Amino acid sequence: MTLNFYENLSNDYVKLLENGNEHNIIIEVGEPSVMQTFKVHSTVLCYRCPYLYDEFKKSTINNDDNNKIIQKPQISAKVFNFIIKYIYGATVNLEKVETSIIFDLLVTANQFQLEELVARLQTFLIENHPSWLKLNFSKIYNSSFQTHFEALQNYCNDIIAKHPNLIFESNDFTTLPEAALVSIIQREDLQLEESKIWDYIIQWGIAQNKTLPSNLNDWIDRDFQILKNSLQQCLPHIRYFQFSNDNIMEKLFPFQRILDNTLWADILKYFITPDKPIDSPILAPRKLVTTQLPNRGYTFQITSSIIANEHAAEIASWIDKKEVTYDVNNNPYEFNLILRGSRDGFGKDVFWNLCNQKINLVVVVKVKDTDEILGGYNPNGWNSNFMSQYSTSNDSFIFSLKNGNIKNNILSRVKNASNAIYNYYNGPNFGGNDFYMSNQFYTSLIQGYEKLIRKTTGGFSIDDYEIFQIKKR
Repeated sequence: MTLNFYENLSNDYVKLLENGNEHNIIIEVGEPSVMQTFKVHSTVLCYRCPYLYDEFKKSTINNDDNNKIIQKPQISAKVFNFIIKYIYGATVNLEKVETSIIFDLLVTANQFQLEELVARLQTFLIENHPSWLKLNFSKIYNSSFQTHFEALQNYCNDIIAKHPNLIFESNDFTTLPEAALVSIIQREDLQLEESKIWDYIIQWGIAQNKTLPSNLNDWIDRDFQILKNSLQQCLPHIRYFQFSNDNIMEKLFPFQRILDNTLWADILKYFITPDKPIDSPILAPRKLVTTQLPNRGYTFQITSSIIANEHAAEIASWIDKKEVTYDVNNNPYEFNLILRGSRDGFGKDVFWNLCNQKINLVVVVKVKDTDEILGGYNPNGWNSNFMSQYSTSNDSFIFSLKNGNIKNNILSRVKNASNAIYNYYNGPNFGGNDFYMSNQFYTSLIQGYEKLIRKTTGGFSIDDYEIFQIKKR
């Protein structure tokens, strides 16, 4: 029988790291203004992190004590602190850690070739932060193929097969790695008609070649060959023989020159004289699910890079002042995206051009480098005819949504109806100073609403913001 004392061993190695006794390496992480140093030991790195041990052997920088220095300015001290404690103590405490930091930790662990940690972090994100993964879907999916995160790849592909618009209608679709696109379109359970899949791969292929003429009528043989070369891994996975006659002429015919001559001849033969044999392989049709939900016939899906279906259901419940949150697929409202900062621009002119005099608006913002999602509901809308004036509302509210490490929603209803909505030239504004946009977003005084929706007041940067116009369906 073997008696194990791993916990004590782990604690002793962490003490060795913290004390820095007998160290022979200095690791500098972070930019010079926020740089932090760690005193470590080559013997430990040799067995626990060969990647950093190789960096040690290659380093030509020494300090006055003849300790070698490894510089990693692109890695934050917060992330590296997790890494080095894993190397020494084989523990990673993720309690109350922002989900975005956990993902950065995963990327760094992969860079340092810490396979055990990479595998566990992927599983942790999938099991504990699925909403965050969906809200950052394009980023996660792209990264999973660039870094070979297989668990995240499989997780994302299963979601895409059921909800393909998450990736095909995203702003980042054309930046999708080729391997990722191929992995999606080869799935038999991808819930898209074949002609739509064809449209998307053509869109992707053209986006990879910026020199192609914008007008297809101006294309020459060389242009079609360039597109064919870009799509050579995708073309074999299209179910050409599942197209309708109309789609063959409308979708395939304009791009027939990117198809092999034999394949194009077989496509025509199959639809004109279906009894005649053909040489090209006929792929089975995709397994499309057409059964509707009983008694509903409706599946709610929001087009957003910030909020998920669950968030929309929560907001809808607040709008209708329900004590129990609506079921995700029983949301009584349609959320129509009318502005996305990363797509349309963040300037005040964009806001007024797209949102002026529109009613029943939901604003959501993603706070930079945190899991925070803040927003507000304005039933009146903003009106440029009343610039610098308040409008009255008894039903508006501002909020913070549960997301990742943000464990609780905050709902702050209007308390001063006459100061509920302010028509502000810089953008959306609730209560004058409660929640508003002025180059960046601000939360400030409790003026028109019940309570603060952030722990701190003042300005903060955002990753993106979106405005939806809602209506009963």
